[in-house]
Amino acid sequence: MRHQPLIKAPTTDHTPSPKQERYIENLFSSIANRYDLINSVLSLGRHKAWRRYAVSLTGLKPGDSALDVCCGTGDFALELARAVGSTGTVKAVDFSGPMLQVARRKAVRTGFPQIEFVKADALNLPFGDNLFHCATVGFGLRNISNLDQAISEIARVVKPNGKVISLEIFGIRSRWLVPFWRLYFNVFGPGIARLLQGDRDAYHYLPRSVDCFATPQQLAKRFEAAGLDDVRWHSLALGAVCVHVGNKK
Repeated sequence: MRHQPLIKAPTTDHTPSPKQERYIENLFSSIANRYDLINSVLSLGRHKAWRRYAVSLTGLKPGDSALDVCCGTGDFALELARAVGSTGTVKAVDFSGPMLQVARRKAVRTGFPQIEFVKADALNLPFGDNLFHCATVGFGLRNISNLDQAISEIARVVKPNGKVISLEIFGIRSRWLVPFWRLYFNVFGPGIARLLQGDRDAYHYLPRSVDCFATPQQLAKRFEAAGLDDVRWHSLALGAVCVHVGNKK
């Protein structure tokens, strides 16, 4: 189902510049051990259910191969591993070493030590062409310096007829709900998380990154520009979260 905003959205998006990449990498590395808490607070505990829904759209079967980009602490990779089973292959990449350390521990603890976690840049994935049945990216595209290059690079490593799937926060656009959304996501959520764990910059960067990102319609067009077809998106959480799906020709 496509979510049509009721108020005019920005016509451009502002992805991080290369100068900001090191800042963002350092920021995420500094909150690696608290990242799951941040996600739980800001999503009201729904982020894992959103990932499960996204994986349900992948079409993955036991024995398939999957890649998770900007994997963070590994929750998306774990859901992909459940989908492909013990005979399948899951690789996951992130630019933050501390995030990957948390992800590896979590994978072992939950019974999925076969997931391969790799430190890599989403703009230069260390994989050949046409390798994976599906590639996912969760809450990561808005933190990448070149959005179009990232989507093209992710599509490159997916097999023909495979899928590229993004799970991302966009913010509620309804004029009636925007004030409540902003109050929680920009004020109460970061405030609660900061009280629990500290680090003011991290909790304010995350809402700002959402405000500056593309709209769902704009991201769909970026998918199409990367050569993906049958691009569609599914709205969750009153339109605040969307799952974009594109098929590789």
